[in-house]
Amino acid sequence: MGVAVRVIPCLDVDNGRVVKGVNFENLRDAGDPVELAKRYDSEGADELTFLDVTASRDGRGTMLEVVRRTADQVFIPLTVGGGIRSEEDVDQLLRAGADKVSVNTSAIARPELLSELSRRFGAQCIVLSVDARRVPAGGTAQPSGFEVTTHGGSVSAGLDAVEWARRGQELGVGEILLNSMDGDGTKEGFDLELLEKVRAAVSIPIIASGGAGKVEDFPPAIRAGANAVLAATIFHFREVSIRDVKTAIAQAGFEVRL
Repeated sequence: MGVAVRVIPCLDVDNGRVVKGVNFENLRDAGDPVELAKRYDSEGADELTFLDVTASRDGRGTMLEVVRRTADQVFIPLTVGGGIRSEEDVDQLLRAGADKVSVNTSAIARPELLSELSRRFGAQCIVLSVDARRVPAGGTAQPSGFEVTTHGGSVSAGLDAVEWARRGQELGVGEILLNSMDGDGTKEGFDLELLEKVRAAVSIPIIASGGAGKVEDFPPAIRAGANAVLAATIFHFREVSIRDVKTAIAQAGFEVRL
């Protein structure tokens, strides 16, 4: 038997509240990340990802408090990303109760940060988040046809996305959070070509993100090489339940924790 496929809801946290995909009829519960985290825990999520969308220095204290409150009440692994620039940032988040941190822009600026973090905290704690898109017309060609972006997918980092994932593994990260910026919010399914190309380049786990719209979208991502699948809006709005996703994955012949 292989390792079970993980299903991971992603919560975008802005100054202590969940944004994007909030159920507006029920703001009090939906807006509190800890309440939403508890709901997902009870619904069978395998992990949770918090993305600190403000991620400024002044927002850091708020996020640490959210992580502390969540870790007190929720017992599935918690990954936190957004604005992580130093060993100190990681140390604070892990002490607050995060299990893993996801690093993006600061690693592009200084790749050695990944090996420093991996050495100090262990590879299993460090996730490289890659915001990838197809190279647009007129963009700088990349061998894989996919490039790394920053600023929410709007700015090219001038790096080949597949090569960057491979380099992340070399530098000691424990997994890759692979965000398809083309797929993000489209609900048209995960980018299977991107997943297959990164899977061929790395042996560490890949979390597929960007494009989930219905239950049927999840099994193909696992076939293409994902070890975990992540979604936000469809879970927040209860368009798709975690249980339904897990059932579909199991019916497709993959091991999953039901």
